[in-house]
Parts: sequence; C-alpha cells; structure tokens
Amino acid sequence: MNIIAFIFGSVFGFSLIWVPIVHAFIVLLFGIHLVSVRRPVGVAFAWFLIVILVPILGIALYVLIGERPVGRKLTRKIVRMNREYEKITETMRQQFAADRQKLPVEGRALSLLAESKNGSPVVAGNKIELHTNSLKILQNFIDEINNAKKSLHLEFYIWALGGDADRVCEALIAASQRGVACRVLLDSLGSKDWFKSSWPARFRKAGIEVTEALPIQIGRFQFRRADLRLHRKIFVIDGAVVWTGSMNLVDPRTFKQDSGVGEWVDAMVRIEGPVASQFELTFAFDWSVDNPNITNFKDREPPASPHEGAALAQEFSSGPVYRDDILYQVLLSAIMDAREELTITTPYFGPDDGLIQALMAAAARGVKVTLIVPKLNDSTLVAWSSKSFYEDLMNSGVIIAEFHGGLLHTKSLLIDKRIAIFGSVNFDQRSLRLNFEISLIVYNVDFCAKLEKLIESYLAQADYVDPKAWAKRPTWRRYLENAAHLTSPLL
Repeated sequence: MNIIAFIFGSVFGFSLIWVPIVHAFIVLLFGIHLVSVRRPVGVAFAWFLIVILVPILGIALYVLIGERPVGRKLTRKIVRMNREYEKITETMRQQFAADRQKLPVEGRALSLLAESKNGSPVVAGNKIELHTNSLKILQNFIDEINNAKKSLHLEFYIWALGGDADRVCEALIAASQRGVACRVLLDSLGSKDWFKSSWPARFRKAGIEVTEALPIQIGRFQFRRADLRLHRKIFVIDGAVVWTGSMNLVDPRTFKQDSGVGEWVDAMVRIEGPVASQFELTFAFDWSVDNPNITNFKDREPPASPHEGAALAQEFSSGPVYRDDILYQVLLSAIMDAREELTITTPYFGPDDGLIQALMAAAARGVKVTLIVPKLNDSTLVAWSSKSFYEDLMNSGVIIAEFHGGLLHTKSLLIDKRIAIFGSVNFDQRSLRLNFEISLIVYNVDFCAKLEKLIESYLAQADYVDPKAWAKRPTWRRYLENAAHLTSPLL
C-alpha cells in the first residue's frame, strides 16, 4: 500500500490520506464491471487480484487484453455481413441434409453441434489427403499455384520471410501476371515482419490483392482488444481444392531458429470435394470483413465442387465475435463422446477446469486418453503452466508423452479411430476464447487410420512422463508450475 500511495501521490499530487479511498473506489467499480460482464470465475478473480495489487497497471492491461471486443465498427460490419452469410449457409444445410444420414450413429450429434449457430453441415464425397513433410508441402503449394487456372486465395496467421516461403511468393506473383486472380489475407501481428518487407508492394504491383487482418492501431486499444488474432490456415485453389491444418507459410529450416526448440513439426490436409466450398465461403467472409474497401458480403453462394471421394467431412470455423463458445462445446462433446480411445496432439496445452475434468472423467471410465505435447516449447510460461496439469491427469489415467523431435505443432483430436478434428486449434484458452480458428472434422475410418499412423510416428519420438517420477520432482518446480497456472486464464 505504501508503494501504491507513493505512486498516486506523485502522479496525481493529492494528499496521501485519499489514496486508500481512491484505491477502494477503483477496485469497487472494477468489481461491479466484472460482475456485469459475467466473466469465467477464474478469469474474473485473476483480473480482480491484479487490479487490487496494481490498480493503474491492472486497469490498463484490462483495457488492452481483458475483454474480447474487435471494435464497434468491425462488430457492426460482421453483424451486417453475417445476415447474407446466414442465407448461404442455410441453403447449404438444406442442400446437404441427407448426407447426415450417412454418418455413423456416434458422429451425428457432434456433426449437428458443429453446424449449429450458423455453421457448415457435413457433406459426403470428399477426397482428403494427409501431408506431413513441411518442405514437400511448400513445394506442393508452389505446384498448385503454377497449375491454377482461375483463382488463388490464401489466409494465414504467419507468412515468414526466407527459405521456400519466399519461393511461394515468387510463384504467386507469376500466377497473377498470367491472369490468375490472387488474394492474400494475413494476420497483422503474426505476419508483421512480412508486412514490413518488400513483398506487399511487390504483390500489389503484380496485381495481387493483399489485406491485413485485425491491424493493431495505436490509440484504438480502448475500442478493440489488441491480442485477438486471425489464426486460420486456408489455401483455396480455383474454388475446388483446399489445404488446411497447422502449418503457417514458413520454411521450418529458417523459422524461429533462435528459439532453441528445433524445427516446427506440422501436418496439412489437401481436400477435393464439396467441403472445399465451405472453406472458400469462410475465406470470402473473412476477406470481406477485414478488407476496409468492402462494405457488403458479395458472394451469393459457394462455388460448386464435384464429389471426388468417399469421406464425410465438414468445415468448422470459430471466433470470438460470431459462433462464440461453439469451439469449446464441440471439444467438450468430443471428449465426452469418446468410448475407447482419445488422442490429442497440441503444441500449447492450457485448458480450463471443465475440459480438464472431462479428460479425467474419460480416462476414469476406461477410455485410453493420450496427450502428446512438445518436450520443449517456445512459450516458457505456457510450458510451465501446462505441466501444472500433469499430476491430476496422470492420477486419473491419462497418458502424457513429450515429443522431442522438434516443436510439435500439429493440432488434432482422434476419437475412437473413427472421427478426427484437425486444423489450427490449440488445446488452450487462447484458441477457445480469442482466436479466429478453422478445423476440418472428418468422419472416415481410412483418414483416421492415416492420422493414427502419424500419431504413432510422434509417439516413437516422444518420452512418456512417468507418474511416479513426476510425483518426486523438486518442490520448487511445483511452485513454479502452479504460479504459472495462475496466469493461464489470461494467456
């Protein structure tokens, strides 16, 4: 309190006798605000404690990252465009209503939940290929660009500089120059180095449209939360072929080599078939929302994509403005529906108590629950926080494996070897609450078998955490893990 009194007295120049009164008044008003917005209990108490200890800094941080607004102007735009988007998705749900009957019984409830709140329906007739070599994936991107006939739409969180990521840039410029319509949508923060480079100017000169998503604007923090991010990975070729998954447009040989965790290990899927049009529609909506020159959602209907295979699948998008909390509900439902096996791969593990309890309950009722995370992580705070969950999970029977072949960046859930959720979603509260994410839900045993084989290759390069040895770790580690866990609602 002496420190607080000194700050108040020095900054505002009034008698120190008023400091406790002002401090109490600030805390009271902040408490009333927290009650009015009905935040999760853990998040509310974390912020309340911060404001009690450091009121000025706490209030400032809360304004920056405490709420989830994208700004009044952008919110109005999203609401307006969502009306047109809703008409398209409703038509889509009616068109493919019969495909839900082709689902196995265990997948129907999950599919219906995923399409709720104006989501995409499950569709049959898709060909889905799993790709796991990042350099080959980049070369595949280049080949797709070179063979494109009409359009190329790219939406990524990060486009990094250097290596084969630059070759993708060159291929895109060449495609635009031969008449292919090219659009690039990148997150402002994730791709900040790219936006500062010469590539944006070169793209625009070649006729490529470039849009910066969720730009960080000094002076607008009071209207827009600074750390809401476009975390999706979508690459659409001619409206008929889609790539999605965990990989950003980065060359793993050059990306974050100073982080000390090795190369990023990713996986992507290539999709042909009707579900491709759902990803194209999501890109079109995101492009319209983030492009300041567009005032209305102009796409009347998604392009037709012929049947190419036998897989049942649906696109699953989520975000903090529209379809709020649907991602949490889908993940929770998937865990609760598991009957035999549940395997999760994620680079960042920081769920809330509800998801932790669901994982523990699944293991306790006999489900083989396996969690695979990186042994080394580029986020030290997240790494320590995630370890605070280990003991409770392992005591319930959850198997934890730490991958040591690099930074495992693949994000997937495999449920009973029959259903897979695969895409950009980390198993943490940032993906659940703050990011705009994209996933593919696949109801196909052949694809699940390929994903299972990939998971087995990860386990072959992983160390299983021994519950007995873990219980004997030094006391100071427990304190550090638990201290980091206190920040998890704010990460």
